[in-house]
Amino acid sequence: MQRETVGRPMEVLLVEDSVPAARLAIGGLKRGQFEHRLTWLRDGEQASQFLHCEGVYRQAPQPDLILLDLGLPGKGGREVLAEIRSNDRLSSIPVVVMTASTDQQDVLVSEDLSVQAYLVKPVDLEKFFELITELKSYWRADMIVPTTRDAESTMDALPEHRWV
Repeated sequence: MQRETVGRPMEVLLVEDSVPAARLAIGGLKRGQFEHRLTWLRDGEQASQFLHCEGVYRQAPQPDLILLDLGLPGKGGREVLAEIRSNDRLSSIPVVVMTASTDQQDVLVSEDLSVQAYLVKPVDLEKFFELITELKSYWRADMIVPTTRDAESTMDALPEHRWV
């Protein structure tokens, strides 16, 4: 049973070119049982425009969480991640990398850019659900606030470098 909440839904940006991987992520978010709005984009150029509110994305909301594939067509996820971390407005957004790459260099680059998790596809469903549940407990009070007394208190910062 989902608790009653107040506040706005969490904005989630999913950047994934694979339909099966996107379905897995969307299912994991639904299973996480928290109010959210999802935007699904399929390439790095679209993600970049969305994040910078350019072109057709002029009115795009700033995401509260980004689920990012590194192996995107065109502008790759590594470039998008570097853009996010070098931009003052975007740098604090938690990013979860979901990729088929097991290359140690990708892991090191992601670690240097302070991603919250690095998940290798095919993603273990249970680990993904655990991660979503853990990240859910860190949202700021101005996003989704449980109205029940037994609500868990929010943390000041997100966990960093959780490698799943």
